[in-house]
Amino acid sequence: MILLLAGTYEARMLARQIAARGWAAQASLAGATRTPETLDLPTRHGGFGGADGFRAHLADHGISCVLDATHPFANRISARSHAICAELGLPYALLRRPAWDTDAPKWHDAADHGALPALIPEGARVFLATGRQSLPQLGPLAQGRKLFLRQIDPMEPHVIPPEGVELVIGRPPFSLIQERSLLRRLRIDWLVVKNAGGQGGFAKLTAARELGLGVAILRRPPPPEGARIFADVAGAMTWLEERMTDRTGTDD
Repeated sequence: MILLLAGTYEARMLARQIAARGWAAQASLAGATRTPETLDLPTRHGGFGGADGFRAHLADHGISCVLDATHPFANRISARSHAICAELGLPYALLRRPAWDTDAPKWHDAADHGALPALIPEGARVFLATGRQSLPQLGPLAQGRKLFLRQIDPMEPHVIPPEGVELVIGRPPFSLIQERSLLRRLRIDWLVVKNAGGQGGFAKLTAARELGLGVAILRRPPPPEGARIFADVAGAMTWLEERMTDRTGTDD
């Protein structure tokens, strides 16, 4: 059985093609989004319960290979999955779409959130498309700046954003018209994004370039050392076809 670690557009495309082939497979979502889009495979939600839980899941479900199509910034999930698959001798591959080219006027590469206060001047109005996980890291940047953090789901009532941080709720995908309108309405000076790559999230960067905004692009973490990496769905599907053929002697 194939285990597809999902959470991206590419994972949805993979789930659709795997289901069409009739291969035994399941998808897994970490549960970061409360109401994720439905996949075309049986799907489990939530974490595995750490490394031991992941090992147990692989054994209990007869997993024969793992295809990791998680977000490029889900580095802890990818590192753990790769290490455990190597330990158990299970085939593992990572689909990691190419990063965005940051070589553009007013676009700046940032190593992490800690680099942002030195890069973005005080008094700036900053729109962050970095997700709810970045909230605990925004305190230093919020000092002397107005921040707008976009996330898919409303925050739980007990979670209070740092002073100077306003939440903007929205579910992707967003069109160029929507992004341009939002940045204008909020009178944004700087945009902060993760270097997720892909076309789906590029509209906000295009809008920022059209409006002449400063842009800080957070550098993506490196993939697991030694992992087999594919840049697109076609390459990952070819790898799966090879695994399934090796296992059954046919591609049925």
